[in-house]
Amino acid sequence: QVQLVESGGGLVQPGGSLRLSCVASGFPFSIYAMSWYRQGPGKEREWVAGITSVGDTTYADSMKGRFTISRDNAKNTLYLQMNSLKPEDTAVYYCKATKWASAVWGQGTQVTVSS
Repeated sequence: QVQLVESGGGLVQPGGSLRLSCVASGFPFSIYAMSWYRQGPGKEREWVAGITSVGDTTYADSMKGRFTISRDNAKNTLYLQMNSLKPEDTAVYYCKATKWASAVWGQGTQVTVSS
């Protein structure tokens, strides 16, 4: 069974930090490019960050300097370190695995930033 399972979401106060994880199984994780997306209340799903199979990273402008995407191929795990969180970061966060025409999505984890 091909799966991506996100975890690490929760309620945090503005300015706080959170580390999301995405554990992959059922496919060769190390050769897939990985991405994080998010969808906030009343908004379209948007791309957050990406990392290639060789470790090159890219970020959406609003996340630069605050978020860090990384991967541990030995653990089949993708991470998103989120710092200096703002209320507008509140969303369901999803991980995605991509290789050529193939794509796998996780079910998402809720992040709520509120006082």
